[in-house]
Amino acid sequence: MRNQPEHNGPIRFRNRHTGQIETEAVYGDNWLRWAYGNPLGKLTTRLAASRPWFSKWYGWRMSQKSSRAKIFPFIEQYGIDVAEMLRPPDHFEHFNAFFRRQLKPEARPIDPEPASVVFPADGRHLGFQEVGTEDHVFAKGQSWNIEKLLGDAKLADQFAGGSLVLSRLCPVDYHRFHFPAEGVPGAPKREPRLLDGPLYSVNPIALRQRLAIMWENKRAVTILHTEPFGDIAIIEIGATCVGSIVQTHVPGQHVEKGAEKGYFQFGGSSTITLFEKGRVTLAEDLVESTREGIELYAKMGELMGRA
Repeated sequence: MRNQPEHNGPIRFRNRHTGQIETEAVYGDNWLRWAYGNPLGKLTTRLAASRPWFSKWYGWRMSQKSSRAKIFPFIEQYGIDVAEMLRPPDHFEHFNAFFRRQLKPEARPIDPEPASVVFPADGRHLGFQEVGTEDHVFAKGQSWNIEKLLGDAKLADQFAGGSLVLSRLCPVDYHRFHFPAEGVPGAPKREPRLLDGPLYSVNPIALRQRLAIMWENKRAVTILHTEPFGDIAIIEIGATCVGSIVQTHVPGQHVEKGAEKGYFQFGGSSTITLFEKGRVTLAEDLVESTREGIELYAKMGELMGRA
């Protein structure tokens, strides 16, 4: 990755739909910069904000009826497209219900090409064609540790040198995640696993300092068995103020490309899609943006790569 930003610099991304470089409007920006840029803030984060009890407490707050008052100001401030929503804003009894909202099926068409894999979530994405060759993930000197990420040495060997896509969801994004390809999740002897851990922020402000957050945080690992792409490792990563990672699919049941896999409760978070070596060619704009050190904004169901 080139053009690495300052640790506390603005977060910029390329919008696939416009081709323009945009600056992210960060929910809780001042708090994040204090928490990960100030010595007292770092201590507070380590002792409190990264602890599961803190996120459970905040998630509980967002599930109270009083939090309903936050919905319309949030929609207005961040320009949420209510026309995409399956249910109108006044339907939701609290903010968390709004946060995990469903969209109309036509709002996220799934790329129809049989040989394609699609982004599993709305968000800002980084794509690495061959894991292990990079040392500039968010900041110079940082690279992926696949064994720690997967929590399994055998799986790490299986996916060594494969392709990895990190999809970062901001609080303003649609927070349901989906399958990138058709297949069977959690096939025999590959049951989904939950790896426990703290809940640090996965915002670039934090990741510029320490990528290891990605394999330290609480995360869920699912292996999706497919015909054209082999096995795909799908990882949902919890983060500060994420109430929980909720799986809505049934392990062992066949799923279509773009089918819902689950959702995050309140908070920004990330998913990682990991392919075996040589199985996919990632989309050109995704790889090029990553080389330039900038995330690519794209929506769930859009082309992520091809067999």
